[in-house]
Amino acid sequence: MQLARIGVEQKAYFKQPDHLERHGTRHLRGTAALRRASARPGGDRDRRKERGFTLLELLVVLAILGLLVGLVAPAALRQLGSAKEKIAHQSIERLATVLDMFKLDVGRYPTTEQGLQALITPPTGVSRWSGPYLKGDKLPEDPWGHPFVYRSPSQRPNHEFDLYSLGPNGQAAGPGDASAIYNE
Repeated sequence: MQLARIGVEQKAYFKQPDHLERHGTRHLRGTAALRRASARPGGDRDRRKERGFTLLELLVVLAILGLLVGLVAPAALRQLGSAKEKIAHQSIERLATVLDMFKLDVGRYPTTEQGLQALITPPTGVSRWSGPYLKGDKLPEDPWGHPFVYRSPSQRPNHEFDLYSLGPNGQAAGPGDASAIYNE
């Protein structure tokens, strides 16, 4: 009777995970189980399921990613375009403020011939020029890398000068071009 009891205790002792890990038996037991599983019919199928993703699963994920990019990319590009337009508006308003400072000092806006260059270097025949009104030696450009267009007197009613960007294409389509961004 006592022998049977010892056998039961020994079995319980070997089932405890910490004992198995200490003696490395768990690892051996796991490898043996894999060998037995691959020897059985259908054992390769069990291992294949655990190996990774199937081609179909990868294709489904790629299709979903393609749809997301197709839907999100145009919206992101529209935002980028509108951001450049906002920057152009702000730059034009800043230059209009600088032109107002020029007018306060000189008494008039620069002529079309003098252009925005009159904000950096003193134009000929102007005595009360207190510039330079802009930093640097180079005139600012619009967000698309084109120079701003300046005209004085204005060709628009109720404006003393025209200051505008030709927009992303860099070419004026004619008077009142919708792609041009004007001072207000």
